Amino acid sequence: MKHTYFINDRIRLRAMEPEDLELICEMENDPQQWDISNFTVPYSRYVMKQYMENSQCDMFADKQLRMMIVRLEDGLTIGTVDITDFSPMHARGEVGIVIRKEFRGAGYAKDALTLLCEYAFDFLRMRQLFVHIATDNEASMRLFTSCGFVSCGLLKDWLCIEGCFKDVALLQRIRND
Repeated sequence: MKHTYFINDRIRLRAMEPEDLELICEMENDPQQWDISNFTVPYSRYVMKQYMENSQCDMFADKQLRMMIVRLEDGLTIGTVDITDFSPMHARGEVGIVIRKEFRGAGYAKDALTLLCEYAFDFLRMRQLFVHIATDNEASMRLFTSCGFVSCGLLKDWLCIEGCFKDVALLQRIRND
């Protein structure tokens, strides 16, 4: 039986489609997400559309992969999971995940992260995935540690959130050979 990397009993991961433009704009332009990124202004629909159109859907060409998280029970798109800063030479990339607010706390992020890790390690043969998490973000810390990520460093005063500097934990998961 052929292994399916992008589906489990609750969700499936799929490539971005043109009809995802509004949802992606909504998620990318949520100022609450800017605290954990480098965004300082909203993206226009035009810029997001160009990003989607210019994506080659090839992680090696784009140096990133964005997958939409779709709930199987109703086909609703509930978030995104990404590998960014992909380095083919070093076989590593950074993970990011966003679940729409109304679907958080139901285990969908863990489902998506588990599927992404299986794909990255088993199919792409990546060596490691890493993530930066504000140390006071308990939910994200629990999520990533429950999926095998381990803390490997602390970045002092790394994020400025609402005028206060916060520490960030660097976590990584290295493929088991």
